[in-house]
Order: sequence, then C-alpha cells, then structure tokens
Amino acid sequence: MRKRSVIGGLSAFVLAAALSTALPAAAEAAATVRHHWGPVRSATGHSGHAVADVWITDFSAETFTVSGTLRDRDSHPGHCAYIRARFHYTGGGTGWARPRSTCRAGEAFELSSDGEITRVDVRVCVLDRGTRTASHCHVDAIRAETIADWPR
Repeated sequence: MRKRSVIGGLSAFVLAAALSTALPAAAEAAATVRHHWGPVRSATGHSGHAVADVWITDFSAETFTVSGTLRDRDSHPGHCAYIRARFHYTGGGTGWARPRSTCRAGEAFELSSDGEITRVDVRVCVLDRGTRTASHCHVDAIRAETIADWPR
C-alpha cells in the first residue's frame, strides 16, 4: 500500500470520527435555546459595584439555567461580586440556588433549578468577604411572559 493512500485513509477516519462526535453536540446545543438577558448590576450607593452578564435557557426546559460572567468592579479590598437566583416553580413554592461570588475581574457562573419554573429572581450584590454580608443588592425578576416574544 502506498504512503499517500494510508495517509488519505487515516485522514478520512479522523474526519468521520470528529463529525460523529460533533453532530450530537450540535444537536444538543440547538435543543438548548439560550436568551441573552443582559447585564444585571448591583444597586448604587457605593463607589464600587458588581455586575453579571446573564444568559438564561427557555422556561420550557426541564432544568432552567441562569449562566454568564460575574465581574467584581469594586476597588475596596475585601469587597467582591455576589450572585444568587431564586426559582419560582410551576407546581408552587420557591428555591434558592447556591450563591456564587468572585473577587476577580470576571468569572463564569451557572445556577440551575430543580425543575420547571415560571419566574427567576436574579440577585447581584457587593459582598464583604470579612463579614460574609451582601449589600447594595439589585434584583431582576425574569418571567416567562417577558421573553415569550423574543426572537430566537
């Protein structure tokens, strides 16, 4: 067998393997519709702030996800960015996601529900690391009807 045909056969095999793993991932990504909610910034009244660039999944998803990047924009030492989500479930009741915080310029986060929801409250605050208290909080209430007519 010639060297060229071995390399060509190997290239075709590698390409086929790559496509077979990429297609299910692409189909899964297409099934998970994400909407860009935009920035959610902590409340004013403090010289620094926290901001989160928020992306959300469809409300029809079995597990609703709030994700994005959390940024600390506070120059005070010991002050960090903090985010938490409160989920309002379709069957009634609410539940909190574990909070995430960062003292970096930017860090990815993901907060997930335990089932289908009708509303999520995204809370962004400045966190004092020393006392572990959140202050200057701002809450964005995101409802299914708010994003129902958004383009996909």
